[in-house]
Amino acid sequence: MQFKLALCVVVSLASLVFAQDRNLATVKKAFTAAHIPSDIHINFNPRVLFEVSFPQTSGPAIPVHAGLQLPRNATAGPPRFSIRSNALATRGPFVVATVDPDAPTPQTPTSAQIRHFLGGNFHLGPTGRLTNSTAAISNFLQPTPPAGSDPHRYVFLLFEQPRGFNQQKLVNSTTSIANFNISSFAAAVGLGQPIGGTFIRVGPDPSA
Repeated sequence: MQFKLALCVVVSLASLVFAQDRNLATVKKAFTAAHIPSDIHINFNPRVLFEVSFPQTSGPAIPVHAGLQLPRNATAGPPRFSIRSNALATRGPFVVATVDPDAPTPQTPTSAQIRHFLGGNFHLGPTGRLTNSTAAISNFLQPTPPAGSDPHRYVFLLFEQPRGFNQQKLVNSTTSIANFNISSFAAAVGLGQPIGGTFIRVGPDPSA
């Protein structure tokens, strides 16, 4: 039985290998259907396809498409970030943020938003991969919805980095990750609205 369960997980993950966002309209529609712009108070009009993938200890990385549900054990990360676009006038720097607007549960998100990642100084390489030249402000925190919760939305957002961002004092590595507000933070430090994004859903570990 354990072998069959393990095989099912492998087959399920394998079926996700080629999943990725194909066009901006589909991404925007998925964000709207999931109520993300209204819940985190952003205007979401993506200009680029922002691609996120999760490396796996065995097998290829899993590319994310907007709204994809992943088992928690596939999200240990840290994720890899890429941009697919011919319309960008700059190769960076960019800021990447990841938030959970559903903590501790979607029904009672009293701790939301949880900041799962925040990093700046990302630059676009020749293959479309984003790499950052400085340490993250908040290192990636694996999704861990509590037992009994419905699946959470984990939202990845890409911003153009403004001058002076590295001098911002609102968030650092010791700032609480709970009750973060990406909209307020973006306004305060001059990020503006996101130029790209995607999201996943992750439910509690069945063993929790």
